[in-house]
This record gives sequence, structure tokens and C-alpha cells, in this order.
Amino acid sequence: MRRWLIGVALGAVAAVTLTGCGTPPAGIDGDLTDDWTTIAAPAAFTPEPGTCHSHVQEVGYLSSYGPVGCDRPHRVETLHVGTLTGAAATGAQPPAPGSAGTRAAHATCHKETTKALGADWRTGRVGVSVVYPSPAAWTGGSRWFRCDATEVRGVDDPSVVLRTGSLKGALTGAAPLRHGCFDPVMKGDDVTEMKAVACTRKHRAEFVGVWVAPDTSYAEFDKAERKAHEACLALVASYAKVPRGDVEFRAGSIYFQPYEQDWRNGDRGVQCFLWADDRTLTRSVKNAGPKALPRT
Repeated sequence: MRRWLIGVALGAVAAVTLTGCGTPPAGIDGDLTDDWTTIAAPAAFTPEPGTCHSHVQEVGYLSSYGPVGCDRPHRVETLHVGTLTGAAATGAQPPAPGSAGTRAAHATCHKETTKALGADWRTGRVGVSVVYPSPAAWTGGSRWFRCDATEVRGVDDPSVVLRTGSLKGALTGAAPLRHGCFDPVMKGDDVTEMKAVACTRKHRAEFVGVWVAPDTSYAEFDKAERKAHEACLALVASYAKVPRGDVEFRAGSIYFQPYEQDWRNGDRGVQCFLWADDRTLTRSVKNAGPKALPRT
């Protein structure tokens, strides 16, 4: 039945063509080759910024891309989407960890997420990762990278929290995600857990800022422990408004350095904390002056 109907239609067209060799009907110019619309070249998929996602992705597979509303439970928010350029975009695959291209992408993500959050993302319970296209998408011409942000459980616990609401502006003012005061669990001289507490409760540590370490190898940084403590003590002095010259007689320091792969990718941010070794605090020492941290 279907083949017969098609045959009838073609016959009708042939009849019109045979009888139309004279002047074409009104509205027809007789040229069958000049009225086709140009077909656009297929565009490679690019993810959208400002979208939230149910699951963390290490590689941006299109089959796993399923944005949800940021008002719904989710684990990831894409705060920025950038484009790789130059040598980073010419390889047979996305830039390798530690490469110049990856360091540039991470630098962009640091800048853009800090702008979106309202403060350096390392000052709060936030993780940031860079996601590249899948190998197939890369071969097909995709050169984007995603700056994905997550809420994490704590300074020493990077597990991702299921949350609702956008992270935009999440580190402004007295935000719940901002690092504050802690009551560390100690084993000898080692910190085994950083328990976050309200600054009005008994505690012995407080976050004072991020020190950006020199661009050295991870091994060299790891050996320069004293230098890191001295840099953090300088932040303690500035934060508490005590003299830099005698801050080591008033407080100690705790610091958390980036993981080695993050270091290779360009993150030099060392999180610094005041450590009250011989006393218990029940208030924040921010701008509190020498009386809040008397010499010992």
C-alpha cells in the first residue's frame, strides 16, 4: 500500500513537469537548485555554567550530563565554563595533570569560583575541581573545561555533602561554610581531627587565612615545615592584631597543605590556623589584640 501511494505521488510530479515546459506558474522561477537552505555545521556540545548536578564527574561524559535545579538536592555546581586555547588545545587528548594547560585551567577556576563565592574558596568548606570533555568529545572538537564546586564536610574531610541552594555568595559575611573555630583532636603532636565548633564554645584553634607558598616542588615544600609555620604565624599576628615580633610567645600554628596532585596543578594555598597550645579559648581572637593572647 505505501509503495503504491509513493508511486502515485511521483507520477503526479512527472505530469506537472512534462506539462510545465512553457512559462512556470506564478511564484515558481523554474530553477530547482537555488532554494535550498544551507545546513549549519554541527556544533560540539558545551556544558552550561550556573548549573547543578546530582553526582561528581571526573570526566565530562555527555551520557552522564543531567543538570538539576540548584534548589533540588545536588552535590556539584558548575560555576564557570572556560575554553582551552593555544598548546593546551592542540593535543590528542585533554591536558595531563601538572601540565601548563591544566595549571592554566585551574588558575582560571580558582579566579572564577572565588569571584562567585565571594571569597577564596579555600577559606571555607568548599572543594573545586576541573572537568574536561570525554576522549570522544575531545576528538570531536570539544575544548571546554568546567569549574565544578562542591560543599565538603571539613578541613580534613573532603567527602562531598548533598546540599540544596547555589554556592554563589556562600563565603560572604558570617557564612556557615566559612572556616571558624575548631577543637582539634590530638595524638601526641599530630592533629587527627579538626572538629569545628562555635567560637563561643571551648576551643583551641581558629582559622586565620591562606598563605600562598612559593612555586617549588612538593618535596621541597614538604621539607620546609618551619617556613610554613612562620608564614602562618605571620597570619596569626595580622588576624589577632598582636605584634609579629613576639607572636610565637602568644600562640602556635597548625597548617593544612594541598594534596600533591593539587600542588602539581598549581594550588599553593596553605590553610593556616592559630593554635592555643596552653589555653582554652571561648571567643574569636580576630582583631582582639594582645590581651586576648597574652604572652606565656
